[in-house]
Amino acid sequence: MSLNVIFVRHGETLWHGENRYAGATDIDLTDHGRAQAAALADWAERARLSAVWSSPMLRCRQTAAGSAARAGLPLRFDERLRELDFGVAEGLTRAEMRERMPDAVASFESDPVAHHFPGGEDPAAVAERYAAFLTDLRTGRGAGAEGDGPPPDGRILVVAHSTAIRLTLCRLFGLPLRDYRRVFPHLANCALNELVVRDGTPSLLTLNRSVTPGDPA
Repeated sequence: MSLNVIFVRHGETLWHGENRYAGATDIDLTDHGRAQAAALADWAERARLSAVWSSPMLRCRQTAAGSAARAGLPLRFDERLRELDFGVAEGLTRAEMRERMPDAVASFESDPVAHHFPGGEDPAAVAERYAAFLTDLRTGRGAGAEGDGPPPDGRILVVAHSTAIRLTLCRLFGLPLRDYRRVFPHLANCALNELVVRDGTPSLLTLNRSVTPGDPA
């Protein structure tokens, strides 16, 4: 049994330019983010997708809607695909955090999992809920319109969030979760990160592959 999943980080948001931490906060896309989503939709039309899933957060819904429509598929949501809640760091830049809570920032930088921001979600719990989502896809639970059905064939597009995707990749490949910022320092908006899981063993096919007009799907 194999499962092909393409994780995509949502398009650029209104907080992107200032690099403000956006976890549990619902934020709109910028015009550029909408253009990124449109390019993703162009790709999705040719990608022979079998399902499109999204985080229920606004920035992901806005990114995924066009891809589902162009692929002729329903857009499905799963609460487990939400981003990490950054707690007291929500809405702040790193400079603002250093000014307001320098000790918390230093601890976070030394180990962002063991010392995640106060009031935020445990990153290990995020990796677990994403892994549970993938397990449900692979076994057929969550594959159908009503939440159950046979495992889908082909490729599944999952529009989600940067930190959560990086944590998930670390978990899948047996890497220490605390290294997610070092091993995967950046996920580009609306870039393709495709993996295949065969009999429980993952392989990473592409990372940060940009989508441009005319590219093969």
